[in-house]
Amino acid sequence: MAALSALAAPDVTAAKRLVVKIGSALLVGAKGLKRDWLVALAQDVAEARGRGTDVVLVSSGSIALGRRVLGLPAGTLPLEQSQAAAAVGQIQLAQAYAEVLGPHGITTAQVLVTLEDTADRRRYLNSRATMETLLGLGVVPIVNENDTVATDEIRFGDNDRLAAQIAVTVGADQLILLSDVDGFYSANPKVDAGAQRFDLVQAITPEIEAMAGDPVSGLSKGGMKTKVMAAKVAVAGGCAMAIMEGSVMRPLTSLAQGAARTWFVAQSDPQVARKRWIAGMKPKGEVRLDAGAVTALKAGKSLLPAGVTAVSGTFGRGDPVDIRGPEGQDLGRGLVRYTVAEARAIAGHRSGEIEAILGYAGRAALIHRDDMAV
Repeated sequence: MAALSALAAPDVTAAKRLVVKIGSALLVGAKGLKRDWLVALAQDVAEARGRGTDVVLVSSGSIALGRRVLGLPAGTLPLEQSQAAAAVGQIQLAQAYAEVLGPHGITTAQVLVTLEDTADRRRYLNSRATMETLLGLGVVPIVNENDTVATDEIRFGDNDRLAAQIAVTVGADQLILLSDVDGFYSANPKVDAGAQRFDLVQAITPEIEAMAGDPVSGLSKGGMKTKVMAAKVAVAGGCAMAIMEGSVMRPLTSLAQGAARTWFVAQSDPQVARKRWIAGMKPKGEVRLDAGAVTALKAGKSLLPAGVTAVSGTFGRGDPVDIRGPEGQDLGRGLVRYTVAEARAIAGHRSGEIEAILGYAGRAALIHRDDMAV
C-alpha cells in the first residue's frame, strides 16, 4: 500500500543503536530451540556490530524453553509454574545466545527487567547506566522481562512494549520487531483478503490505531494493538520502529535488502526527544554552579560536584532539578544522581572524594550530560 508520507524509509544498516525484539515462536519450536535460525541471526548481529552499530536483543523464549526441560504441559501455566519455567529457561536462553555470538568475538550479558524498573525513575536511571556501560564495552545485552518474579500487576505482559521501552531507555534510533506478520495492515490479513500493508507510517493517528486488531496467530501474547502501542512509545522517544516477518534466515539482512515491512517514522532523534522530555519535567530542587562549571556545561560536559556552590529543594536520586549559574540565571534542567542531602555533602568536592564523604563509591557526575537539557 502507498506510504502515508513522502519520507524515506530508515536504513537498518545506518542505525547507530539498534534494538531487535525476538518472539518465542521464532526462537522455540516443537523440537525446542531453533538453533539454525539463531545462528543466522547471530551473523546479522555480528555484521551490524562490525558496522559500528550498538545492538540490544529483547528476547522471549525463557518460559517456552524452561517448560520443555521441566516437562510441563502445553497451554497456559499457573503463575508459579510459569515462574519456575522462566527460572530454568533463562539459563538456557542466555547460554544459547552466548554460544552463537561467542564465535564472532561478541560478549553477551543477560539483563532481566520488570515494569517497575522503568516506572521508578531511580531504577530507570540505574538500568540506563548499566546498559550504557555494557554497550560502551562492546557487549550485546540480551533483555527479557523477569518472569521469575514478575506478577500480573508489575508486568509489561508482552515483549513488544518492553522492547520499545528498552529502545527509549538506551536511546536507540531504530527498533525492529521480528514478528509473525510482515507489517502493519489496514485490517487483519488473516480474515480480510482486502487488507493492505503500509510501507511507511509517519503519524500514529486514531485511524491507524483503529486498524490494529487482536492477535492473529495465537503464537504470541502481543497482537497488532500492542505493536502499535510499542510504536507510539518508540517514536515519541525519537526511535523509528519496523514490523517484519522474522522467520526468514538472516532477517536483518533481508530487511536491508527490501523485505516487506512497515516502518513507523520518528519525528526527531533520540537525544532531542529525551532532552525535550527532561525539559518538560517539574523540578524538585535547584543546583547553583560556579563559572567554571557553566563553561564546562556549555562545552557538553557532565556536571561534577566540584562545580556546585549551592543545593536547595527536596529531591531524591533521579529527580529533576533546575541548573542555575552563579547569578541565578537559568541554564537548564537535569536528572540528579544523588539525594539532596548527598548533593549538599559533596558539593564543591572532587569526584575522587565522594567515597570518603558518603561512605560508598558513587557516580563521578552529579548530573550526567545525557540526563540534562541545557
